[in-house]
Amino acid sequence: MSRLLALLNSRAGTMHDVGAARIRDALKALERDGRTVEIRMIEPNRIRAELMAAAASDFDTVIIGGGDGSVNCAAGIFAKAGKTLGVLPFGTVNLFARDLGMPAGVEDAIAALHDARPRRVDLAGLNGRPFHSLSGLGFFSQMARAREETRGHPLGRMASVMVAALRAIRRSGRFTIDLEADGRSERVEALAVLVTNNRFGADWRRPRLDAGELEIHIVEDKGALARLKASADLLTGTWRDNPGIRSFTARELTIDRSRQRTWIATDGELARARLPLRYGIRPAALTVLGIADVGPAADDVAAATSAEP
Repeated sequence: MSRLLALLNSRAGTMHDVGAARIRDALKALERDGRTVEIRMIEPNRIRAELMAAAASDFDTVIIGGGDGSVNCAAGIFAKAGKTLGVLPFGTVNLFARDLGMPAGVEDAIAALHDARPRRVDLAGLNGRPFHSLSGLGFFSQMARAREETRGHPLGRMASVMVAALRAIRRSGRFTIDLEADGRSERVEALAVLVTNNRFGADWRRPRLDAGELEIHIVEDKGALARLKASADLLTGTWRDNPGIRSFTARELTIDRSRQRTWIATDGELARARLPLRYGIRPAALTVLGIADVGPAADDVAAATSAEP
């Protein structure tokens, strides 16, 4: 990192909790050994435009301060640009930042950038659009919808999550889908389907981001009580022991239904997607700054690639 640009979501709750001045001071402390740091506070509706401009600039590293949705946008843009992306955890869940080994506290995360190394990690894709962590329909899309409705709950974040979960359970119903995974086809009745970029552990963390595979989790319809337990297990990360949740890996997956569109939650962002849904894995597609050993060092990948005949 010689020329570093930090793009920070000015409306993120973290910005208000910690304070813009403290975050600026922490980032400016990265200026050492000839490194320069430019900091820009941006409005949420300007994030994509600013990321596109940064991708075409002469900054070699860009740090995005935002939630999983903002990081999703950045990952797709910087995978094409070939620049290094850093992530500061400004969101609620921050799945990708956690897997990169970034501390939860923003000032601690900024300090950790001193020791971060560029690593090459996989991205997954949905209908041609990349995502860094997960994409789901059924209960998962209803959960994302309910989270937006309950954001800022007067009793706090945990109360917001519980209310959202109850709404999602109430709204979720059984649906029939046709799956094709690596050429194998089956018809499934489910309450939810979750597709993840590489395998998540039981604590919603991924030990590797470079395994080159999707993991698919299908929540099968086994009655009301089973639905409640499956929902609780998914929220707490203990779904591996639930017999009503079936999991398998693949490199390519197609999901089809009788309807033309369906609600999809991808990296925390809710959208209406056209069917069929086509998922794939993009090995070593993105260079990111990471503390955890979740992927090969970018220099090692570059050296191996240049040595190929």
